[in-house]
Amino acid sequence: MRAALEAFDRKIGWNRVGILVSLAVIVIAAVVLTHTLRGIDFHQVFVALRGYSLHEVLLSFAFVVFGYFTLTMYDVFALHTIGRTDVPYHVAALAGFTSYAVGHNVGASAFTGGAVRYRIYSGYGLSAIEVAKLCFIAGFTFWLGNAAVLGLGIAWAPEAASAINQVPPWVNRVLAVVILAALVTYVGWVWRTHRVIGRRNWEVSLPSGRLTLVQILIGIVDLGCCAAAMYMLVPEEPYIGFVTVAVIFVSATLLGFASHSPGGLGVFDAAMLVALWEYDKEKLLAGLLLFRVLYYLVPFAVALLVLGGRELWLSFGGKAAARTKKGAERPGAGAPAGAEAEDRGLG
Repeated sequence: MRAALEAFDRKIGWNRVGILVSLAVIVIAAVVLTHTLRGIDFHQVFVALRGYSLHEVLLSFAFVVFGYFTLTMYDVFALHTIGRTDVPYHVAALAGFTSYAVGHNVGASAFTGGAVRYRIYSGYGLSAIEVAKLCFIAGFTFWLGNAAVLGLGIAWAPEAASAINQVPPWVNRVLAVVILAALVTYVGWVWRTHRVIGRRNWEVSLPSGRLTLVQILIGIVDLGCCAAAMYMLVPEEPYIGFVTVAVIFVSATLLGFASHSPGGLGVFDAAMLVALWEYDKEKLLAGLLLFRVLYYLVPFAVALLVLGGRELWLSFGGKAAARTKKGAERPGAGAPAGAEAEDRGLG
């Protein structure tokens, strides 16, 4: 099996497979979205947008804000795991918020978010390898949270997942049990003894069993806030429970990640429109558009302003500090003019 996998990697390459899968997801989503939006009355979409109350929008945005706050905990937890507890919270918050805000919108978040993190953390002494380890731990936290949310959610409401993958509910419930069993097995595995993966400089110490539970909790809270923000924007009628919407939301989000399109654009929306077919299409589309503004565009704009302001401050502040340092190092710098004259007279 190992020889076959190595031969496949040499002749075809797993990267090409990943690209083909991403393109396939995007093409399928484009076809589905085009079919779904056929006959949409966009005037009614704008009417539905104007129908949202300020209270609904602010409450949804509050969940978005708390969700991004939880994302900063990914970096705090990862820094603790790799032994860099000396990095202050405000740096972790800056790196966590901006990396996710940029990665969510630009796409390929593993690379774009990693680049933003390296730009920030390198100024505090973290090497490229340490940043790579941090990104791995943060990403692992996200996937553990996904496993917990999907496992519990699908076990509770398997028909919600069926709306996405079109398989019978009992198959999804079996899949949920498998996911939860794998999650419990992993927690038990790291609980028994200290676990290290990787080789040489790329070794990463996995969190202990207790810390893994914290890791899972962070992921659950993050996804729960995102789902709650979306839930505040879906139509009120017909009534669909929060768990059902949350399972569909997380599944659609994962499809968006698989496509690597910026913000899961098109893929996420197509999955939501197909899975939540009970809602009026115009009203649901209005909710999806408003969610994109609140969760993607607003944080992206704030992140760009923060990063741009930081670069300007580093550029001009750094030059000013360098001039001050050079001035202090010159002979006689900082001495009173009278003292300099007196010294020259004595000479």
